[in-house]
Amino acid sequence: MDWPLFAIFLAACCAAASTGVLFRPGEWYARLEKPAWTPPNRLFPVAWGILYVLLAFAAARVAGREGAALPLALWALQIALNTLWTPVFFGLHRMRAALVVISCLLVASVALAASLRVVDPIACYAVLPYVGWIAYATALNASVLRRNAQPR
Repeated sequence: MDWPLFAIFLAACCAAASTGVLFRPGEWYARLEKPAWTPPNRLFPVAWGILYVLLAFAAARVAGREGAALPLALWALQIALNTLWTPVFFGLHRMRAALVVISCLLVASVALAASLRVVDPIACYAVLPYVGWIAYATALNASVLRRNAQPR
């Protein structure tokens, strides 16, 4: 593995994670009605830390390889969408718009996994937990929106 490349991809993940520091769930989120299957708030930083390391690992594994252009473009797209979701949901309190963002993130993440499978199956396996988490988060976003309908 190319450790300097890993560090660069991990730095991009840290930039995405910084939105969680800037836009905290806070009182607004605490007041929302949430489904029983909502994880405790303390789980999110742990889960995201692991997922971001796996994302950086996957990108570093394929960077510079033949056929890596599409996976790396999809990696960049998903990290941009990942970075956008937090300020839209927690900052602007726009659950419907956040659902659009996270739905696009889910599609990009699935496409990323599929494209990685062709170049490096291990990198694909590394992002599968992320795809699962994004699918779960999409369902959670949809459920919270449904339970706390916003005016259009």
